[in-house]
Amino acid sequence: VQGVLTAIPLIAFAVVSPLVTFLARRIGIDMSILLALLCIAAGDFARSFGGGVGIWLGTVVFASAIAVGNVLVPVIAKRDYAGHVAMATGVYSGCITAGSATAGLLSAPLAQMWGGWRASLAFWSVPPLVVAVLWALRILHNRKIVVASAAVRNSPSAQSARSQSSRGVFARVLRRPMTWYVTAFMGLQSSAFYTMSNWMPSISASIGYDASTAGVHLFIFQGIGILSGLVIPKLMNVRGNQVCAALTASAPMFIAGLGMLLLPHLMPVWAFVGGCAQGASLVVALALIALRGRDSAETVVLSGVAQSFGYLIASLGPLMFGVLVQATGGHHVPLMVFTFVAFLQCVVAVIVGRPSKM
Repeated sequence: VQGVLTAIPLIAFAVVSPLVTFLARRIGIDMSILLALLCIAAGDFARSFGGGVGIWLGTVVFASAIAVGNVLVPVIAKRDYAGHVAMATGVYSGCITAGSATAGLLSAPLAQMWGGWRASLAFWSVPPLVVAVLWALRILHNRKIVVASAAVRNSPSAQSARSQSSRGVFARVLRRPMTWYVTAFMGLQSSAFYTMSNWMPSISASIGYDASTAGVHLFIFQGIGILSGLVIPKLMNVRGNQVCAALTASAPMFIAGLGMLLLPHLMPVWAFVGGCAQGASLVVALALIALRGRDSAETVVLSGVAQSFGYLIASLGPLMFGVLVQATGGHHVPLMVFTFVAFLQCVVAVIVGRPSKM
């Protein structure tokens, strides 16, 4: 049951992501983000104090709201930072990793300080509420611009063109091979991250490291991603394409897989190398979504498709690893499969890094 609860966010990401385009079209991108922030706070509070039902319902609500942000952030990066998409995405990725690490670091001490896990978990309703206030101020600040352009956007000819465009954008995006290349890259890099996040401590323990040291390895793996995510944008336009960035971000995970197979006693090194890959790969994946979408409407659809199918692929990684561990009684075969999947990510990186001419 605990495993199912842990899987709910990934399932929610896969199910909700393709639906975000309808929400954004209905109430707008900025209002969708504001609604998502409020739902994250509400869901987190519900699973803290809502009893048994609240744990499940709250998890579904906040995970679905996070899926909205996952899809729309690449769109915002393309819209508001058109000249610095990769760097904006790198900062975003760094904040994700830093936020996750901070929550993991503070949750247990807060639970001890406040006498239980409920108050500690509910505390994480506060940050999205703070950001929601800031985001609402941003919306109000831009309202004059929106009102000034409303007459043009709501004219009969504009509405007709928008309607025709929305009807064709899904088919247009789904027909593009690049859509599926981006989706494959998103899924493979997410699968590698979630597999190692779930199984690296177990692999370390099987080699002979104690539990606390295994936890340090996981911290290295996740923490170094902040730095690599900020550095990789420098390679996002080498020779006019993203092959260098995508391959540079992918190859370290393949190297880490080989290292864990051949020289497992150097686990701290492989945690560091793999961490460089996971942080950089996420930035490349999100930046590719923004770069491969020709306009905002197409980017929303591409983001929804890539993240929906991508997270479905990602959810299979930890599960497959666990099944192979149980079937073979060790980590050698699962690591072989993991390394092969990391190699496939390198192959896809070369393909997806070349801008589509279609």
